Amino acid sequence: MKTNAIYEGDCLRRIAQFPEGSIELIYADPPFFTQRNYEQIWRNPDGSPDEYELRSFKDRWEGGIENYIAWMEPRVRECHRVLKPTGTMYLHCDYHANSYLRVLMDRVFGADHLRNEIIWCYTGPGNHPKDFGRKHDTIYRYVKGDTWTFNADAVRVPYDPRTLARAEYGQAGYKVLKSAKASWTQEGGKIPEDWWSEFSPVGRHKNELLGYPTQKP
Repeated sequence: MKTNAIYEGDCLRRIAQFPEGSIELIYADPPFFTQRNYEQIWRNPDGSPDEYELRSFKDRWEGGIENYIAWMEPRVRECHRVLKPTGTMYLHCDYHANSYLRVLMDRVFGADHLRNEIIWCYTGPGNHPKDFGRKHDTIYRYVKGDTWTFNADAVRVPYDPRTLARAEYGQAGYKVLKSAKASWTQEGGKIPEDWWSEFSPVGRHKNELLGYPTQKP
């Protein structure tokens, strides 16, 4: 197994080549069980479409959700096998199958090893005249063992300016915040909650687009 390398191919066959307990962190972005075909024309660096190169894949599952979960299970089990005892896995999904994947992850990792159900909120085009807009994904964060690696300083985000203002001016109920303001600044921010709104969807800047239909930011 090489480090600082990209392996191309089916994840099940590739992960099977990795030694047990060798990986510290896994982020998985599998098909979402949307029952759709995805196609996108690759774009040239100037933004013009290259009609000769089409990126596509199918997210259709004959046999329904049972077939999808049967396909996912060996891959999740291989991910669990190669994780270090202190390792963590993030599984990205959405409303199409998140409840089924939660049960699968509980079965493989153990329900008590779920650390977070992260909700990634975003905005974008689309109005549903008879429904609320579906504008969030789910990311399940599971750990393998009873102790795990979590680099808090790597995930900190700036404090809300309104919170710092309340601390600075010492409004009623915020005396503790006022006394702690200096340490907040030194720490470089707070650890985020389990709902994320800071990350915009791909496509706000054209130079981010790589031509993959379900690319994440």
